[in-house]
Amino acid sequence: MEIIGKLIQKLPMQSGIGKTGNSWQKQEFVIETTEQYPRKICANLWGDKAAVLETLNIDDKIVMSFDLESREFNGKWYTDVKAWKVEPVSANPQATQSAQNQQTTPTSESATELPQEFETFTDEGAGDDLPF
Repeated sequence: MEIIGKLIQKLPMQSGIGKTGNSWQKQEFVIETTEQYPRKICANLWGDKAAVLETLNIDDKIVMSFDLESREFNGKWYTDVKAWKVEPVSANPQATQSAQNQQTTPTSESATELPQEFETFTDEGAGDDLPF
């Protein structure tokens, strides 16, 4: 999935050693979408990809490609927004256009059109007989 937004916060880099003995690092950041009603999304970059955020400044407009992943722990579900590519809007105009198309709201004409299966049923022989 892909979304356009403004980088509003970079959280501190986190790092550690996993169960297998391998080191890891994670960088979390917050973007605000450019929709009519903006939403804030906290996402994370893992490993070497975290260095990308060093090249970006607060208030930069970015395109974020990401995956959503949920996991269960002790009966509760937790969802991660895992970014796998973050770049300035100017670096990818084609992705910018496709993400903007996904964020647009339907026009009043398309919002009133019903799919064929929802068209009203008319029984021409019934007349004005109402059951109540």
